[in-house]
Amino acid sequence: MDIIFLGGLEIETIIGIYDWERETKQKIILDIEMAFDIQKAAETDDIQYTLDYKTVSKRLIYFVETSQFLLVEKLISEIANIIRNEFNVPWVKITLNKKGAIRGARDVGIIIERGEK
Repeated sequence: MDIIFLGGLEIETIIGIYDWERETKQKIILDIEMAFDIQKAAETDDIQYTLDYKTVSKRLIYFVETSQFLLVEKLISEIANIIRNEFNVPWVKITLNKKGAIRGARDVGIIIERGEK
């Protein structure tokens, strides 16, 4: 299976359990790998046969910017559901980085995989 990826997608959202986190948007960074068969797109040179990463990124940006979750676990699970269900992706791996969440740590977050390659 082929992999289409988005790296370093930065989006601001309300995320967190503390009062200050509920009032101030924070930046999350997504790295996403999506399994997708690109063979027909390669043969035809036609975008209709591939996973349009611009469309995926626009959908995720809108969703994340307009959502408000307490836990990154909930947010990353919802992102995976959107990718798999709306874009017919059989397998996805997502890294959600919430930089600055822990003093002294450069990066903190979650990595999930859903589906089968």
